[in-house]
Amino acid sequence: MSIRDVYIVDAVRTPIGKFGGALASARPDDLAAHVVRALVDRSPALDPARVDDVYFGDANGAGEDNRDVARMAVLLAGLPVTVPGVTVNRLCGSGLEAVIQAARAIALGDASVAIAGGVESMSRAPWVLQKPERAFPAGHQQLHSTTLGWRMTNPKMPAEWTVALGEGAELVADKHGITREQQDAFALASHRKAAEAWAKGLYDDEVVPYPGVELTRDECIRDNTSMEALAKLKPAFRPEGGTVTPGNSSPLNDGAAALLLVDEDGLRETGREPLARIRTSAVTGIEPQLFGLGPVAAVRRALEKAGRSFADLTTFELNEAFAAQSLGCLAEWPELDPEIVNPRGGAVAIGHPLGASGARLAGSVAHQLAAAGSGTGLAALCVGVGQGLALVLER
Repeated sequence: MSIRDVYIVDAVRTPIGKFGGALASARPDDLAAHVVRALVDRSPALDPARVDDVYFGDANGAGEDNRDVARMAVLLAGLPVTVPGVTVNRLCGSGLEAVIQAARAIALGDASVAIAGGVESMSRAPWVLQKPERAFPAGHQQLHSTTLGWRMTNPKMPAEWTVALGEGAELVADKHGITREQQDAFALASHRKAAEAWAKGLYDDEVVPYPGVELTRDECIRDNTSMEALAKLKPAFRPEGGTVTPGNSSPLNDGAAALLLVDEDGLRETGREPLARIRTSAVTGIEPQLFGLGPVAAVRRALEKAGRSFADLTTFELNEAFAAQSLGCLAEWPELDPEIVNPRGGAVAIGHPLGASGARLAGSVAHQLAAAGSGTGLAALCVGVGQGLALVLER
């Protein structure tokens, strides 16, 4: 059986909204439907009925995303009811996992045309209540937030594995001797690069504003922040001696992203030039508390499978869950030129709507490669509970 080439024809995303911000009124299934519809409308030569499957990442699923948000998005977007949809969950890597699974289906001949993406509304993530072990309990019951992090943790898990995500970032900072000042400088650069990219119109071909909402740019970018302003923020996870603050961490966010993936037959049907071709992917595991370093091995494995090195990369989108985590990864890739990493800003400024971020990164790499005309790009994320995920693209 021959392996087919897989092309990214197009990629779109919403502006990323802040927690409780402009997109807080939008249900996650509606956010997902919006990017699916926008993606289809941008390829008018393609019959929507030709979409073989829709893959969506979603880190929550407990609320209005209604377990299978991919199928909900298909129906709400007005695609033919014959188009199926499947939702995948690899926590922060869910959106990129969706892209990888869709690409794998096309490469193996199980599909010719697929949509892959991700969505998260952290604003609308519900509280959940465990069922009582016996009927009619007399005492109070605890609600658990599904917005972020551990909940209803299995007591069999070692305590060192189940630390808060921010404490995990502190552990990475400890491991690599990363200072508060280095983290704040990284965060400041992220905001400046993102603001500059928007000002230059570099996101114009990628972002599709959500209807009825006055949000035309990522909501968390702070154009006028400074080292002085960042230095005033208190550590969020270690009150004494901590270095991880709200200013050098990614915020809580709402948003969605989607990509159109095709084989050669699908490419002819769209009548479009592809943005990029998918080359290889890799996933790896690491100690849960060191999740921030998850991309280190995944990136090396993906590059090795592609027969490429860091020197071959022209752009690299690394999800900035925390500045400390990103700097820790960069410290373990001494061969990598840090100037090619997140040239249009990263998640510290743009935001990190969990299930959508991986799709946003893949779409951004594809658009950057198309703008350059050629090159090799890479998208990678750390994943809570200790995983790393990476995807290599080429043009």
